[in-house]
Amino acid sequence: MNIRIKAWIFIGLISSYTTQSMAEVSMTVYKTPSCGCCQKWVDHLTENGIQTNVIALSDLAPIKSKHGVQGRYRSCHTGLVATEYSEGKHYIFEGHIPAKYVEAFLANPPAGAFGLSVPGMPVGSPGMEVGDRLDYYQVLQLNEDGSSSVYAHVNQ
Repeated sequence: MNIRIKAWIFIGLISSYTTQSMAEVSMTVYKTPSCGCCQKWVDHLTENGIQTNVIALSDLAPIKSKHGVQGRYRSCHTGLVATEYSEGKHYIFEGHIPAKYVEAFLANPPAGAFGLSVPGMPVGSPGMEVGDRLDYYQVLQLNEDGSSSVYAHVNQ
């Protein structure tokens, strides 16, 4: 078998593994009962193959604090995905993060990171669509040492 065929077989296996893994991902999303944009974000995740379990709470601050989401990184909803590296630990997905970045993070979590955040509610992010308007925003990587770094630039 020549090297090109082997390479394509390898790529196919990796692609099918990633797709299968995303189908098995289940995120618990905490949101307030009346938040419509949060539900639209949940729908966006579901449409992109991420299973969700929604828990409606009137006060999300205790959940955010428990999982280390500092005030400057907070948004209107918090998603948790159980990690494989430590029982009882979760990856955090705070705010209107596009599903493709959730998938990329889960497929290859950066060392020292515990999640992603889109602080605030940028127009054009999943769940915050307003016509054709797309604001520039950043997806931030939340690091275990309390810092953050830019994970992705969106609509630049």
